[in-house]
Amino acid sequence: MTNMADAIARVALPLLAAKMTQSPSLISAVGVLITLPWLLAALPVGVLVDRVSRRTLMVVAEAIRLCAITSLFASVLLDAKSLPVVYVVALAMGTAEVLALTSGASIVPAAVPKSRWEPATARITAMEYLWKQFLGAPVGGFLVASGFVLAFGVSGLVYAAGMVLLTLLVGDFSPKPAGGAQARPRQPIRVEIREGLDFLWKNRLLRTMALLIAVMAGCWSVWLALIPAYAAAPGPLGLSPRQYGLLLTCLGVGGIVGTLLVGRVNRLLGRRWSMFVDIIGSFFLVAAPAVLPSVKGSAVPIACAAFVAGVGGTMWTVNARVIMQTFVPDHLLGRFNAAYRLISWGTAPIAAAVGGLVAQFVNYHVAFGVFAVLCALLVIPYLRVVTDKALAAVDTPRSDTASAEG
Repeated sequence: MTNMADAIARVALPLLAAKMTQSPSLISAVGVLITLPWLLAALPVGVLVDRVSRRTLMVVAEAIRLCAITSLFASVLLDAKSLPVVYVVALAMGTAEVLALTSGASIVPAAVPKSRWEPATARITAMEYLWKQFLGAPVGGFLVASGFVLAFGVSGLVYAAGMVLLTLLVGDFSPKPAGGAQARPRQPIRVEIREGLDFLWKNRLLRTMALLIAVMAGCWSVWLALIPAYAAAPGPLGLSPRQYGLLLTCLGVGGIVGTLLVGRVNRLLGRRWSMFVDIIGSFFLVAAPAVLPSVKGSAVPIACAAFVAGVGGTMWTVNARVIMQTFVPDHLLGRFNAAYRLISWGTAPIAAAVGGLVAQFVNYHVAFGVFAVLCALLVIPYLRVVTDKALAAVDTPRSDTASAEG
């Protein structure tokens, strides 16, 4: 449900900005601010996640989202909206996302045995894409078409319902010391942050995965930051809010298909080639708007590229989460996830800002094309490092792999 509310807000925020300015850089700033907390706050949040009940932190994250969206709802209702208000809300939403996703990513190993990690992770990922892209994006488009007051009001109500559901989650989701040992005294924050960074950097497989995602996340960030100004009217493609929502839905459809295929592809081809689909999809995502003419008819092939990207995105996500759950001990999950996402997602606001500036001062095609080239270059390091041998430990008992070095 919170993914549904998040999707509505993410459709509405840049479209609201587009109502107040036609500048690609100012509109893309919404995407920059939503992703900026991954660069600024991920590491301290990771320490917090390894100290406090992860369920409690998820509830706090939804409370932040609810307060942010309620303030924007009030500003629109009172006709006091402005770009600074939109930017502050975007930054708050991004901060809440860091807290929610870092906490949520650390819960699965505490909730289910390792034999069920892959199907559980696949189902969770499927639900995320179902509600955030497949349903959330078109619903957001339809609600925006009916009015921003309705869109933000519905989003706030769904956040509130999500908070209630999270309080019903039963279990102990506090961090567990390694090997069942007694909890050690807390170290200074900088020491605990360094532990998470060291664990990531010393593992060649996980380090390479983070760097690969850094480029692919940059591609996605540029696409998500520029596509509102590029696709929605009065942009070059001239899509209506409903059509724009349906375009975003293609990501969700692909994501759901990816979760249905990932287990079969893993068994037939192996995790390595299953994850490789994400590089292909990310390339097509930014390559399509880079090479296609800026006319309304281009929306269909752009939507098809988004579908392929969605398939690859979930196939990578499911496998990457299982890989990380295998290698990383529970007491480090929060700091590791924060360090991993700092490196991998920390490029997102930078990429969005660069893409917005290039689109502003050159054109959209060049902005998308630069990142398409960068994505194509990922094939070489991926095939060299992400090998079947490196991934073999994922299917062995956790006790044999928790401290592996890749």
